[in-house]
Amino acid sequence: MQGSGVNSPLNEKGRAQSLGFYTMYKDVRFDRIYTSVLKRSIESVQRFIDRGIPHEAHDGLNEISWGSREGQAITPEEDAYYHWVLKQWQEGNTSMPIEGGESPAAVALRQKPVLDRILSREEDETILICMHGRAIRILLCQMLNYPLKSMDMFEHENLCLYLLNYTGSMFSIEKHNDKAHLKNVVYPVKKEVII
Repeated sequence: MQGSGVNSPLNEKGRAQSLGFYTMYKDVRFDRIYTSVLKRSIESVQRFIDRGIPHEAHDGLNEISWGSREGQAITPEEDAYYHWVLKQWQEGNTSMPIEGGESPAAVALRQKPVLDRILSREEDETILICMHGRAIRILLCQMLNYPLKSMDMFEHENLCLYLLNYTGSMFSIEKHNDKAHLKNVVYPVKKEVII
C-alpha cells in the first residue's frame, strides 16, 4: 500500500504506462493539468507538463492515507482488516478512518476546494486530472452526486482513463476505466539469471 505517505516515483511499468497514455492523448489540447503533489502522479503526466501546459499540484488530490499500513507488506491479517474497512465504507460508514489514516469523508473534504477551483475556471474547457485510485473514486462520487458509500462501483486500474463531460450544472461519464492506451504498451522484461 502506498497511500499518501509513500512518495515513490514511478517504476518501469508505470513509466511504460505513462508513455502509452501520452502517445494516445498527446494531440488533445488540454487547457490545464491538475495532479496530486505525489511524485507518481506528476511523473505520470510529465510529458504533457513539459510541453508547457499549465500545471497545478494540490495535496487535496493526494491518495487517501492508509495510516500505519503504508509501505508495509500485506499479511493475511492486514488484508482481512483492509477488506473489513472497505465493507464498513460500503455500508455507509464513510466517516470511519482506517486505523491511523483517513476516512473517505475526510478525503472528500480536502478535495472539495480543488474541485471548486477547477469548476470556477470556466475558460478551461479540457482539463487533465491525474491522481490516485481511492481518491479518484471519492472525487467521482462528488462530481456525479453519488453517496461516498458507492465509491467502489467505479472500477480503477493504474493509468486508466475516466472521461467526464460537464454541462455547467452536472457531470456525465463518457468513458470509464478505459485502458485502450495501454493495449500496445511494451513492458520491461525482468530476466532471472541462475548460476
